[in-house]
Amino acid sequence: MRAALVIPLLASLLLWAASAWAQMPAMPPPHDPNDYPNPYHEDAGWAQLGRHIGGTSAVDMDPDGKSVWVFERCSTPDDGCSKTKDLDPVHEFNAQGKPVKSWGKGETLYPHGIFVSRDRHIWLVEGISQSGVVADVIHEYTADGKLLRTMGVSGTAGDATDRFNGVSDVLVAPDGSIFVADGHSEKTNARILKYDRNGKFLLSWGKLGAGPGEFNAPHGLAMDKAGRLYVADRSNNRIQIFDQQGKFLGEWKQFGRPSGIFITKDDMIYVADSLSNAKNNPGFGNGIRWGKISDGKVLGYLPWGEYNAIEGVAVDRDGNIFAGFTNVPNFRKFVKN
Repeated sequence: MRAALVIPLLASLLLWAASAWAQMPAMPPPHDPNDYPNPYHEDAGWAQLGRHIGGTSAVDMDPDGKSVWVFERCSTPDDGCSKTKDLDPVHEFNAQGKPVKSWGKGETLYPHGIFVSRDRHIWLVEGISQSGVVADVIHEYTADGKLLRTMGVSGTAGDATDRFNGVSDVLVAPDGSIFVADGHSEKTNARILKYDRNGKFLLSWGKLGAGPGEFNAPHGLAMDKAGRLYVADRSNNRIQIFDQQGKFLGEWKQFGRPSGIFITKDDMIYVADSLSNAKNNPGFGNGIRWGKISDGKVLGYLPWGEYNAIEGVAVDRDGNIFAGFTNVPNFRKFVKN
């Protein structure tokens, strides 16, 4: 008798959980994409590296929520570190803007993405530069710069499960699963790959296109507390949302032409738009937009007039925004007024 009651109850709960997972808020009503409040100002000179910071598309928070990690291009706008091997490209800045760790000199070619996992391992993504430098690898390091593993083969591009072509970002889920955004520009891949914690390939999805589950420059990754994966499908002017098996759940275009995405522990989403213009994404200005995962509505907009500037974004536990700039190399902190 008890089993007869419990089994239908469990089935109902599982159906409810599956439904809740799949339901994403629909696109909010049309709104001027640049008409939102901006409660931030720049904390000028915050990052005290002692030299020019190179192009920076790779920014992430430490699990402590206070210090921030940067993977920058060795004082150059776009050539990366291929010609500058005497500078460290990886830095941890404390809350006062002072570097407490710097490492990696001579070990990287073209910094592009970074992810700091819960165990405080530093995952670095090296892609393909505009000047033709090819790396296409992902490295896992300890916080002190000890190399633990490499995925892919430096200087070798491909579309097999152990090769990348235009790899842009990496994300490690709470269970250790590894997600990779692979495909940056024309004639590169356009896919998401998933591996287990040991690097064993599990699945992939995507091809070049604009339909659900298709990509044109999957440039950044983020995950909310429900475990949904957010992909900055940049050249399609949208964020695509998936479950961890690659099932399409929805798309958002209200945050602009996304280069970088960051989701806080309380499910606020921050999106860096560096490439919107009258041709590619009419009506949208460059900068950072943010809102709540729960309803998808944009709540604020930090405008930035320079085109092709802000690509990387991260937010600390106090709501301060950290932004990485590429073609106008810099790393800036924005604090609330």
